[in-house]
Amino acid sequence: MKLATDTGLVFTRELRPLLRDPFTVLFGLIQPLIFLGLFAPLLTGMTGLNTAESLRWFVPGVLVMVALFGTSTTGANLIQEMQTGSHERQLVTPLTRSSLLLGRALKEIAPTVAQALVVIAVTVPFGLRLSVLGVIVGLTMLAVFSVGMGALSYSLALAVKNQDWMFWVVQQTLLFPMLILAGMLLPLDSGPGWLRTAAHVNPLTYVVDAERLLFAGDLWNRTVLEGAVAAAVTAAVGLWVGIHAMRRAT
Repeated sequence: MKLATDTGLVFTRELRPLLRDPFTVLFGLIQPLIFLGLFAPLLTGMTGLNTAESLRWFVPGVLVMVALFGTSTTGANLIQEMQTGSHERQLVTPLTRSSLLLGRALKEIAPTVAQALVVIAVTVPFGLRLSVLGVIVGLTMLAVFSVGMGALSYSLALAVKNQDWMFWVVQQTLLFPMLILAGMLLPLDSGPGWLRTAAHVNPLTYVVDAERLLFAGDLWNRTVLEGAVAAAVTAAVGLWVGIHAMRRAT
């Protein structure tokens, strides 16, 4: 009960700045919306799909991109708190160490889902057709994935707290290969064999493929199950690593 209460307190504390300044959530959509505006027409011309089919393929990838961009950078907030001494003051409070990580990681659900809904609302007038039930399941999967990625981002921040520049080196080094190898922007079917093999190692690939099927209304598919497992494993590993790092924080 104490862990749940403490996690709720940390979650509320982390969520309050977003509620006070919701435009920060919209600001994070600028780059994904640019990608959507530039790559969706390109995909239509390359594949011969109509606009609605292109959007149904491309939008789920953009939503995963939104989650990846937002959660992978959130550790920078923790670095700022460590530099100002705010984090150290939290460590000496009666709050359990695990709740300091759990509350932060669970907070990532709110901006991820909010941004995803904005993207969907923007693209529906341009012809996007989707399954309501599939969208609900897809957003749930995306929320689970976001918790794991947020926890990993906080873990990285704790690991490089004395060298904050290293956070951005690692984040940028991993971000774009994961994005490209997941086939978010362009299909990998015609890519070289080594590229397709690398994509199968990337857990993000399974999440993206599952989201596309869910948005199309295909809920009962092995690919959807694989995506759910990939999201759950990401969350489990992220929380385990993050909680362990937070407990050792000084």
